[in-house]
Amino acid sequence: MQFDASLPPQIVAVGYRRINRMLQDLAPALLGRAEVEVVDAGFDEAVARVRELQARRAVDVVVAAGSNGGYLRQHLDTPVVLVKVGGFDLMQALARAKRLSNHVGLLTFEGLLPDLSPYGELMGGAVTQRTYRTEDDARACLHELKQLGVEAVVGSGLAVDLADQLGMAGLFLYSQDAVREALDDAVEVARAARIEQAKRERLGTILAQLSDGVIAVDQAERVQTLNPAMAQLLGVKPAQWLGRRLSEVCPELGLQQTLRLGAPELEKIERVTVGAVSKALIVNRMPIVEQGVLTGAVLSCQDPVSIQRVDRHIRSRIKPNAAATRYELSQFLGRSDAIAEVRRLAERSAHSPATVLLVGESGTGKELIAQGIHVASERRDMPFLAVNCAAVAESLLESELFGYDEGAFTGARRGGKIGLFEAAHNGTLFLDEVGEMPLSLQARLLRVLQEREVLRVGATEPTPVNVRVIAATHRDLMEQVRQGAFRLDLYYRLNILRITVPPLRDRPDDVEPIARALHAKVCARLGASPQTTNLWVDALITHAAAYAWPGNVRELENLIERIVAYAGGATRRADAPSLAADDEGLRWIVPELFEPGVPRPPADRVGVMPQAARAVPSAGRSGRLKDQQTQAERDNILRVLADCQGDRALASQRLGISRTTLWRKLRT
Repeated sequence: MQFDASLPPQIVAVGYRRINRMLQDLAPALLGRAEVEVVDAGFDEAVARVRELQARRAVDVVVAAGSNGGYLRQHLDTPVVLVKVGGFDLMQALARAKRLSNHVGLLTFEGLLPDLSPYGELMGGAVTQRTYRTEDDARACLHELKQLGVEAVVGSGLAVDLADQLGMAGLFLYSQDAVREALDDAVEVARAARIEQAKRERLGTILAQLSDGVIAVDQAERVQTLNPAMAQLLGVKPAQWLGRRLSEVCPELGLQQTLRLGAPELEKIERVTVGAVSKALIVNRMPIVEQGVLTGAVLSCQDPVSIQRVDRHIRSRIKPNAAATRYELSQFLGRSDAIAEVRRLAERSAHSPATVLLVGESGTGKELIAQGIHVASERRDMPFLAVNCAAVAESLLESELFGYDEGAFTGARRGGKIGLFEAAHNGTLFLDEVGEMPLSLQARLLRVLQEREVLRVGATEPTPVNVRVIAATHRDLMEQVRQGAFRLDLYYRLNILRITVPPLRDRPDDVEPIARALHAKVCARLGASPQTTNLWVDALITHAAAYAWPGNVRELENLIERIVAYAGGATRRADAPSLAADDEGLRWIVPELFEPGVPRPPADRVGVMPQAARAVPSAGRSGRLKDQQTQAERDNILRVLADCQGDRALASQRLGISRTTLWRKLRT
């Protein structure tokens, strides 16, 4: 029966004979503080009466005295407050008995034997003490006392009644003050019990609302609480486990070590089998310490499937911080019809979720277009992530793209790591140099594009992702398909929205606007005045049409930065010749415009770093021009490598390229 907080504490006072009369007299004094019902019964009959009352309404506390109280404590779950005999009550009763007889007996219920040593001198004689457990015990004790010459007996109501039957003087041990104190104690016990019950109900309500399974045990590892979520996880009924040792009903979830060591154990994966249910759970074990004392332990469990479901929900509902994008489509400069067509296709691609394939030589601005498409799309507020498939080793590229679970390989980060596909969820992933991706990873990329889900390295369950993929390459992917270096099915998956970016040499009219914009950008970055190098840029534009621009816009930006650095006076040797913005001065700073390939500058001039071509053109005006540019680039790399005595790391640094790119260009 649940307690009704609107009602005062419900107290049942149990007693018969003399104690019952005292309870009847004192019960009205508690009106307003508690409702007291006095029951004239004892032992089994009293137990039955109390249980009958409990069936009709909640009973907070039972009040009883002597053997009756002890019996009720053993047979009822309800708290039982005993009427206690105070020292003054005992002294008064013994004094009255002493006036009746020199030989006094004291008969009390077992466990209530008082210490009479303080009263020895006051009593002026011996007091024979006996205790009993049952009515028969009490009767036998009285016969013994009578044989010992005891004429007056002090004791409980049962002892006094039996003494009267044997012709002995019986004096009731309990006073009204003792009964009144017991009733007051009962009110306080009921109030404290109700407060504790309210706390338990509140805690039970909280536990019932948790999605995590929770089990709490006492110091003996007996289950005290098992919430509905845990019962559902394990497929059990709480009543089956309550009061039993946890390690007996489910050894995998045992809390013995937690109780022994008092130390928490967090995020441990356990395979739990209960009946026909077998599943993996994420388990946390925590000791319960109250006022510095270990009083129990609590275990919480989570279903990994639920965690993955929540993770997917968070990723789909919570807006992540968008990766910084620097470019918009309006920043893809050029006034040629070819560039206008590129911008038009890019804007249309931004309104479609389909995969985009950007084809063009290195340095033509493919990533600028990719960022512009992202910014112009509905995904603009979501992440934009980019990876160069040629710059990452094959062994690392897999984990970078797809992530890995904890323990997937030696050195794996604890808890695992999400890959770029998961990190770009709801956003855009730019795969630069996709033509360099190993065949083994092409198959995994194809599955992500087809199924829209990614499987981490070492994982068994895939994670759904919503990612827009933009791929870029400088290679002829169809030719690679014919050579067996690229999967045909992946090519068709990537080649949905195709944008071909023309090289700079095929659009000479675009050199001027691009050069002007890059000049302003470089001057702003270096803190230089554009006026000091405007004539140099004019001279560069004049000779640009005759140059092949193997490095495209990236090479143009590098040459302009060199002009700003050298012609602007930022770097000048004391014995360097006076420079003028004419052919001779331009030839000294940017010899690439006047000589085939990329020659070394003379040793007696300012040390100009040779600019290596950034990529092998995949399309040109003719095969002859392509072969000349490739050979010139290779010759330049070999010269720099020879100067560095074969040190590829130093050669890569001087050429301004990665070691992977250096290796690829030497292999081409």
